[in-house]
Amino acid sequence: MRGDILLETRAHTAWGAAVTAQMYLPIPRESAWQQLIDYPQWVRYFPDVNNSYLLTDHLPKSDNSDKVACKRLYQTASKSFLFLSAQVEIYLKIIETFQQQIQFQFESGSFHDFLAELTLQDFGNGTLLIYFVQATPLIPVPSLFIQQAIQFDLPINMRTMRQALIS
Repeated sequence: MRGDILLETRAHTAWGAAVTAQMYLPIPRESAWQQLIDYPQWVRYFPDVNNSYLLTDHLPKSDNSDKVACKRLYQTASKSFLFLSAQVEIYLKIIETFQQQIQFQFESGSFHDFLAELTLQDFGNGTLLIYFVQATPLIPVPSLFIQQAIQFDLPINMRTMRQALIS
């Protein structure tokens, strides 16, 4: 598993898809965490993401405020797919569980629905990163095509992320 990106894709809706990706990072979980919560840097991990920044809106503090933080994120991306070229934007609520998990919850944007979770676990001398995402875009594209695009693009993006995190 040290160099592989393990992927599992499935249909989420008739026009959406879901994927779980796993990869090993040869760095401590604390180091991975500090870099992953630097959301403007996500443009380095996912080449199709053009903008990624935190919004200044303040969300209510959690009861577990020492371990859980809530933030808001805005991202834009562009993607060419088959004969389509799409520009998307998304507003997300982020729930961070310190050094364990980042949840991305859909607020608004170019999707019918969107949910993602990034989980970090100690694994050997490094960290296991598990990334789950399910989404249905507003543009109706059959789920099978979306799954095929994910199977092609996501491993490349995850390798890019790993390289950026360990460099």
